[in-house]
Amino acid sequence: MAKKTTTDNPLAPVTLAVGQEDLLLDRAVQQVVAAARAADPDTDVRDLTSDALQPGTLAELTSPSLFAERKVVVVRSAQDLSADTIKDVKGYLTAPAEEITLVLLHAGATKGKGLLDAARKAGAREIACPKMTKPADRLAFVRSEFRAIGRSATPEACQALVDTLGSDLRELASACTQLAADIEGTIDEAIVGRYYTGRAEASSFTVADRAVEGRAAEALEALRWAISTGVAPVLITSALAQGVRSIGKVASAPRGARSGDLARDLGMPSWKIDRVRQQIRGWSADGVATALCAVADADAGVKGGGDDPEYALEKAVVAVARAARSGRG
Repeated sequence: MAKKTTTDNPLAPVTLAVGQEDLLLDRAVQQVVAAARAADPDTDVRDLTSDALQPGTLAELTSPSLFAERKVVVVRSAQDLSADTIKDVKGYLTAPAEEITLVLLHAGATKGKGLLDAARKAGAREIACPKMTKPADRLAFVRSEFRAIGRSATPEACQALVDTLGSDLRELASACTQLAADIEGTIDEAIVGRYYTGRAEASSFTVADRAVEGRAAEALEALRWAISTGVAPVLITSALAQGVRSIGKVASAPRGARSGDLARDLGMPSWKIDRVRQQIRGWSADGVATALCAVADADAGVKGGGDDPEYALEKAVVAVARAARSGRG
């Protein structure tokens, strides 16, 4: 049986990349291939889909070579392998071949769990590649990208990129690289705004910001632009809900509390606390409740409960903007 991997060695006999984030899975493969070719420029790379790895194929690929060449064998969607092929892979895991690195890409779900468990038991080097569904995870990803490039970007700039480009990690990574190549010095929110003019204005969070500030006309204009550029309605209702909830959280916090303390207590970045404090003027407790109900109705409408998602969003935007003025006497 293979020994338990105790170091993060890309040339470990078996690497297991687990998750459903395509960019991270591809990077896991690229890291192994780069390390193998650094050790041997003539490394043979075989990149296979699950249906291409038939019973007996792995044995052929990993059989001893007269030239003792280094080889990387990549198996994508390993959870979809046939039962017979999984038996082959499990057998290989007990005695991996020298000069060969096997990379298994597995979705991490229940399907194919036996193979996942076997690889872990055999001491495979494991890389987590989870799908980043939360905005906070994508924000952390952007920050790590800039750190990896060796560039400085303000928290507001990182947030602006996430707000503007959405959930596609490839696009976020590409944007970080492009900004780092084109901009000297610290990358701030203004630079991101200039770089992505139009897209930034069409973001779901721009719609939400204008609405919670009580600027109905500007919020509706941003909404129509967002819809015309393909922003998903569910992202807009999500941003509206997040904006109203932030108002409620900060409004109920002790007056005079420092931004840093509130950031820790409420789980929000300090710059966000400062922005919400500016937006909170004019809101009342009843206004927050009314706005949340309006956003919930819109969310149901865009998810199939209504005939016209765009109209449902317009109603919600107007309701939130009106609620933002409910505390003004």
